[in-house]
Amino acid sequence: MRRLLVLVSMAVLVTACGGAGSGDSLLDKKTLVVGVRPDLPGLGLKTKDGQFVGFDVDVARYIADRLGKKVTFTQVLAADRIPSLLEHKTDMVLATLSVTPDRKTQISYAGPYYLSYQDILVRSEDSAVRTIRDLKGRSFCTVKGSDATARLAAVDGMSARLVPAADYNECMTKIRTRRVDAITTNDVILAGLIKRAGGGLRLVNAKFAEQRTGIGIRKGDPDACEALNKAITQMYYDGTAARLVHKWFDGTGLDESIIEVPQLEGCDD
Repeated sequence: MRRLLVLVSMAVLVTACGGAGSGDSLLDKKTLVVGVRPDLPGLGLKTKDGQFVGFDVDVARYIADRLGKKVTFTQVLAADRIPSLLEHKTDMVLATLSVTPDRKTQISYAGPYYLSYQDILVRSEDSAVRTIRDLKGRSFCTVKGSDATARLAAVDGMSARLVPAADYNECMTKIRTRRVDAITTNDVILAGLIKRAGGGLRLVNAKFAEQRTGIGIRKGDPDACEALNKAITQMYYDGTAARLVHKWFDGTGLDESIIEVPQLEGCDD
């Protein structure tokens, strides 16, 4: 009887700790389901034939290959990213998911795999706009699920009228039709929008609020986190990161002068 109790206790302990063989780790899976954006040209875009293309998609493929895994993609909008992990619809999320203290209470991060800055997109004709404060009191498009507007509000002395949108496609329509004066979010998102537009828009290059874009994963998988961090480091050392940045963002006005390994997050939950 005592031996039975010991065995039961050990089983409970292994289950509670998510031990090896539990099947909950990324490292136990043959195929990883990766959440990517379907609406951000240059980062994650769903094509007419149902394929996903962009910087985040290529990074996910590289990392999966380094781990010896196959990969499938599913779309996640800004508001879907964390729920998709918590509801086990995705195994990892590479979808412009900035590392924030609030998000770290819900999920874990590997990386970051890219450092960017918040910036501002305006119409090219608005030549007088050179800094963020030149847009004080004017209208900014804001996307549900993004924390970019909170960072905008944190700029000392800055005020703005926020106009909501479901996604960045709607924001682009609003700026073209002059219903908003600007769009603010990560510079890589804005660079992709500029490249697809083919003209008429530009980056202000305000470069405020550094953004650490990480790989979202579920809590309790430190071994997988470490493996992902090793793959990210290798991506920079072998030149893949620089190649992908140039592939997707050349000609957009994005500053590509410094491409180096970001300081990685710790893997302790």
